[in-house]
Formats: sequence, structure tokens, C-alpha cells
Amino acid sequence: MAQINKPDEYFNTVLYTGDGTSSKAITGVGFQPDWVWLKARSSAYSHQLFDVVRGATKLLTSEATDAEQTLSGVTSFDSDGFTVGSDAGSNNNTTTFASWNWLASNTTASNTAGSITSTVSANTTSGFSIGTYTGNGSAGATVGHGLGATPKCFIVKRRNTAAQWNVYHESLGNTGAIYLNDFGTFNTVTGFWNNTSPNSNTFTLGTDAAGNGSSDTYVFYAFAEKKGFSKFGSYTGNGSTDGTFVYTGFKPAFVIIKRTNTTANWIMLDNKRNPFNVVNKVITPNRSNAEFDTTTFDALSNGFKAREADVGNNASGSTYIYMAFAENPLVGTNNIPATAR
Repeated sequence: MAQINKPDEYFNTVLYTGDGTSSKAITGVGFQPDWVWLKARSSAYSHQLFDVVRGATKLLTSEATDAEQTLSGVTSFDSDGFTVGSDAGSNNNTTTFASWNWLASNTTASNTAGSITSTVSANTTSGFSIGTYTGNGSAGATVGHGLGATPKCFIVKRRNTAAQWNVYHESLGNTGAIYLNDFGTFNTVTGFWNNTSPNSNTFTLGTDAAGNGSSDTYVFYAFAEKKGFSKFGSYTGNGSTDGTFVYTGFKPAFVIIKRTNTTANWIMLDNKRNPFNVVNKVITPNRSNAEFDTTTFDALSNGFKAREADVGNNASGSTYIYMAFAENPLVGTNNIPATAR
């Protein structure tokens, strides 16, 4: 497997402060992003998710089941970032924001690998794709994801009407899903993925309307694991301030974590809001709350380590899933040492 030596060419976090104008360019991403997920840090505005496949101004919010809306949030995807409009949730004057940006292919293509045709923007180097499709309501329907490798994780959201955000994670298996918009536990429902794991070309749907309602429209975000760039796994908490160490093989730039054996909020951490240890500035994808501080993790050269016995990240005997993206790989040819912060 090829090593990605410069992860920030495929994922980058950019912080900015809103000015309330009708058009504000956010630069410094380093590439033209295909998926922009942004959140106000200093105020309780909703998460805003935009992507190139659905198109600029097409909003979904991770903490809600709401259908897609048209909003002057991200109004364009630009060569070094994106532009936001006057909506307060993306550009309120003096409000601080975080944006998480992924590169797909900057183009879209029809994918006929599955029984349902999808429209996909895929980056096979970084193992990330965005796609849209229309459901057919049939158990066992398949959708092409364009990765050319088996995804470890993917997220599906119905667009035309309200529905949960269904998350497949390899560590949880194919018998159900966990909801990105909710603090609950794993939901065992055959209708999500038809009890079938994805393969290098497609993922499988059941009959649940949140993923495959007849004539309903959907978006998905799919991730295959790539050395030096991404890691998707699970760990068990130990309930100690000398907490569980999670090996990723790289210095993390961005981590999302969810407790799975009982209720707890999702948590999001990154290296721009916390350039040095302790990593303690938390945003929760399932809530619109402002950013808050809590002693959470140390980011290390080869992974991350819990620093407290909090229920959200290190309760004794509890299980957690994570999605991690790299700042620097542990080894590589980028000439940047992978050191702890």
C-alpha cells in the first residue's frame, strides 16, 4: 500500500472569524475542497455540511434529521478554500469558526458498479468519496462508492425528507448502524445494510427508508483506510488518567470518537484548535452547542492517548469507535518529523 507523505494535501482544518458580509473567502486550505464541514466555535449555531456533488449552498446539519436546505452558507468551492455568504451559521460577525475540508476529485462521474447508479467524486489515493443516489426500496440493492478499496466507514443521509444520519463502521459490523445526529448506542436493524459488508466496489442497502426509500434521494461519504492518512478502529477505555493509547501510525490532525456500549455524545478534536497538548477543545457533531474545554487526549507521534476517565472517551470497560486523519505520518519522505505536541 502506498504511503501518503503529505496528508494536508487531502485533508486540512482551517479556522476563521466571521465578518457578517455577503461574501467572505476562506483561504489556506491548500486545495479546492469537495466536502466542507464547518461549525461555529464561540456560538451555538448548527453544524453546516456542504459538498461538491450536491452543490454549493446545499446544506445538511449533522445534529439534526432535517432534509437538505438551500442556504447562503458555502456559496462556492475555491482553489484554496471556499466562500461563505451572510448566513450567521457560517459567517456571523466576530464569531469564530472551524472548518474541516476533504479533497475528493474536484469532478463528478456516473458510477454503475451497483444496482443503483450513483454520482460520485472519488479520490482513490486518500480513500475518500462523496456520492449521491436515488433509492429503490429493494433489499440487497448496491451502490458504487468509487474507492477501488473496501470502505472501513461510510455515512448515509436522506436528502429530500427528514431521516437519521446512518453510520457504518467496520468495528460495529453490518447488522446495524449508529446515528451521527444522536448520542445513542448501536442500532441493530437488518434494513440498514441488509447484513452485508461493503466491498471494493459497492456497499449494500436494506429496505430502511433512511438509506433506501423508493424514489428518495441520498448522499454518502465513504472512507477506505490509507496508510499515513487515515485510520478507523475501536478501543476499550480503562477509566484512568493514564488512559488507553490508540495506535494510528501517524500524528493525528482530526479525530471523531463515539462511545458505543451506552449513550454518550460524539466528540471532534483537531490540531488547529489544539496545536499543543492537552487536546481539550471539543465540538460535538450531534449537538449545536459552542465549543467547550475538557481534558481529553494527548496527540502523539503515532496515535492518541486518553488523559481522563470521562464517559465520552475513556470509561472503564466501555467501547469506542474512532475516525482519525493524519497531520504527519510516522514515517515517510515529507521530511517533517512526526513528534508529539
